[in-house]
Amino acid sequence: LGNRNLIINGAMQVAQRGTSSTSTGYQTVDRITVDVGGADESPTMAQADVASGTTPYTLGFRKAFKITNGNQTSVGGSDHIQLNYYFEAQDIANSGWDITNSSSNLTFSFWIKSSVAQFFAYTFKTQDGTQQAFNCKTPVLSADTWTKVTKTIPGNSNLTIDNDNGKGFQIMLFPFIGTDYTTTGLAEDTWSAWGGGKYAMDNTSTWWTTNDSTWEITGLQLEVGDTATDFEHRSFAQELVLCHRYCYVWKSSTAYNNMGTGVQTDSSNVDITFPLPQVMRASPSFSSSGSFRTVGYDSGSQTSQGLSSLSIQRSHPQTPYLRGGISGGTGGAVGEFGDNGANDATAIFSAEL
Repeated sequence: LGNRNLIINGAMQVAQRGTSSTSTGYQTVDRITVDVGGADESPTMAQADVASGTTPYTLGFRKAFKITNGNQTSVGGSDHIQLNYYFEAQDIANSGWDITNSSSNLTFSFWIKSSVAQFFAYTFKTQDGTQQAFNCKTPVLSADTWTKVTKTIPGNSNLTIDNDNGKGFQIMLFPFIGTDYTTTGLAEDTWSAWGGGKYAMDNTSTWWTTNDSTWEITGLQLEVGDTATDFEHRSFAQELVLCHRYCYVWKSSTAYNNMGTGVQTDSSNVDITFPLPQVMRASPSFSSSGSFRTVGYDSGSQTSQGLSSLSIQRSHPQTPYLRGGISGGTGGAVGEFGDNGANDATAIFSAEL
């Protein structure tokens, strides 16, 4: 019964980039990206602890993805908070789901908690061919109470999902979605052509207009079949390896921690080929923060200096080539490449969908 859950990091264990942020995009819990619009005060997205003694804590869940609302003074039609989870098309195409057969089902299940008693909208979307949407809503939740939600998604003759590593399938969950994006014309639990600007069920603005309201999810599972089985708990190590296909974060763990071996190619540059621990989905983008240094050894002498810049010179899904800027280096000197003593060096390789 292993490998049932098509969602990676559904128990919210891995948060390579950080545990709290007010910025949008991929910032905290791996594989979850957030889009926010119209907020008067930015909400906070975080990896949060599940309170002991509660269900789902008693079922083995220790972490959740939590949004704490800011103080919103008004409601606009374009206001929204939208969580996205993207699947590689090939993972759905090869899952065993007969996408065009209405008798072949996927089952989505998750735990959700809100500080405000109301229902919340969520939508499934195909990305290939003529895009299709399947619009849903949760039951009305009791305030501050974890609730398990289960939804069965049938195949449909209009669905197309390619067998490639691009976006093929998407889950969107909405703590709030404004009227610019909602309509009463969307049928619940029915596939329909993607409407572009209208893609969610109408919902109340109560959560959005309640200052410091909270919204949490964990235990996301998508599996082939018409039954929600018990959540497939994977070890932290397993989830981390799966996450590395989309994001790998190298962080110094001690002062002067080494990332690898660098070669001072000339007086101005030091280069390093960095082997990633996992073949990534595609050639990654690169960003870095903190201070890095290089130590070059040549003919018995040693030179150590901080990097003035660090960039990806040649991207590759497994062995990207990095270049750092130096001053007065020794061409041909080989040596350490890593943290410059402040224990803050961080390098992020991203191949997210």
